[in-house]
Amino acid sequence: MLGIVGGLSPESTILYYRYVVEEFLERFGGRRYPELMIYSVDYARFSGAVRSGDMSKALDILVRAVKALMRGGAEVVIISANTPHILFDEVVAATGARMIHIADSLAKALKRDGVRRVGLLGTKVTLTKGFYVERLARHGIEAIVPPPEGIEVVDRVIRDELTRGIIGEESRVAVEAVARELVRAGAEAIALACTELPLLIKGEIAGVRAYDTAREHVRDALNTLLSGG
Repeated sequence: MLGIVGGLSPESTILYYRYVVEEFLERFGGRRYPELMIYSVDYARFSGAVRSGDMSKALDILVRAVKALMRGGAEVVIISANTPHILFDEVVAATGARMIHIADSLAKALKRDGVRRVGLLGTKVTLTKGFYVERLARHGIEAIVPPPEGIEVVDRVIRDELTRGIIGEESRVAVEAVARELVRAGAEAIALACTELPLLIKGEIAGVRAYDTAREHVRDALNTLLSGG
């Protein structure tokens, strides 16, 4: 059984559920649907803790969610957002859960396609705290982040709009402008390193492929679960 830590935000949780069902049907067809559990945490409490630097509180929220999923029978657990992976190692250590890091899933897809330099779009925390860039570097992938003003643009769109289900053309244009700068800086592809960004961007951006980290995360989790690995 797959366990999903959701609520981070509710919009991305819905996307994860849809992706799990789609990927499962692609593998098995018919009317087979996967057994899974979602533990939806309080987005405001978690995001507030992270932004205020109270990482102990943020960790406690994630640990409680993962432990609840494990008690319910989850064999593999994933967190349906990129930013909370700043605490990934601590959550694994505190729970002993079999978990999959979203940046590892992205790295598998990038290496499969021969991409060695990727531009990152995501929240301010994801792009400035180093954990995501460093995780990709372990796989031999160089990550390029926007300049501070670009980070602020994308972070605002995610926080004020996408997490609330607001999708605007002006915001899409603004995010694409940031992506274009990353391509000019040498990015061979763009990673949507925020699981709400696929609500705004589909397929490609700034003339290059846009990797949906939520989709890659789900694929990786199902491969692990179904193979028993």
